[in-house]
Amino acid sequence: MTVQFQKVSASENDIRLDRWFKRHFPDISHGMIEKLLRKKNIRVNGLKATSNQRLNAGDEIRIPPMEVSNSVPKTTKTLSKADTQFIQNLVLYKDNDVIVLNKPAGLAVQGGTKTLRHIDGLLDGLRFDYDERPKLVHRLDKETSGVLLIARTAQSAAKYAKLFKTKNIQKVYWALVAGCPKIKEGKIDAPLIKKSGVMGEKMTVDFDKGDRAVSLYQVVDHLANKVSWIQMAPLTGRTHQLRVHCADVLKTPILGDDKYGKRVALAQNIPHQMYLHAHSITWEDEKAKTHTVVAPLPEYSKIAFHEFGFDEKQTVDTLFMKWRKND
Repeated sequence: MTVQFQKVSASENDIRLDRWFKRHFPDISHGMIEKLLRKKNIRVNGLKATSNQRLNAGDEIRIPPMEVSNSVPKTTKTLSKADTQFIQNLVLYKDNDVIVLNKPAGLAVQGGTKTLRHIDGLLDGLRFDYDERPKLVHRLDKETSGVLLIARTAQSAAKYAKLFKTKNIQKVYWALVAGCPKIKEGKIDAPLIKKSGVMGEKMTVDFDKGDRAVSLYQVVDHLANKVSWIQMAPLTGRTHQLRVHCADVLKTPILGDDKYGKRVALAQNIPHQMYLHAHSITWEDEKAKTHTVVAPLPEYSKIAFHEFGFDEKQTVDTLFMKWRKND
């Protein structure tokens, strides 16, 4: 093998150097990349580079000889027609930059030791007319339903990841909770930390060692203080943030959340699911146009709303978003 030189494409603008290598040379380890960088065998525009360096379209990358078994870009994964149709049926919105899905509860976003079927594994079915494979830019818990934004290119992924980090993407969740918060509207600022216990690892509120976690909430409706419909907007992205804030701060655990609450028998007709739904996502594009995508409730949530007498079609007050501007 000989030294190669490759230009960064326009669609890869702002991608990290290490991620560029993983995309084009999937068998190369991160350790090998770091070693080649230390020895200055990998260069960008003839200069010393770092793994976290952001690339610009047109940059020239020096690629040294590497003994890897697969030194070509990844190709489209072959999905069955059924899987392709399944993932495409989840699409709520699509433009040149992003795709928004309505993720069903029970389907994980990423794989794990015992998770073989997940959104990440189905993303090849969302290429449509693009050569690039779409990219995840945020997550939802497995049992949470609703809006999930997918970037169509590496360039879009970098852009939207930055929007999430700077809180310029607004996510609103709907939850059904046991009981009714004493204060009907407000902002929760309660830091979270992961701790191990008898029931395994859980997130918990810890004001001394936890990472800051901020959520807005507002009670939309309630049934005799037995169950409430609340809307929430996370201003930070901690693991299980809304679930812990509901259970430990508001003292109203989300119905069906067996990890942070307990099963509440309110009606025999209510399916046993976790009633947390990513209802909408709002962002502003480069032309200052505001986009809002709303995910309809899953059927089991519609059953619960009907049973409790909540009208999912009512106009929901968004006054509580004033808190977000002052955070």
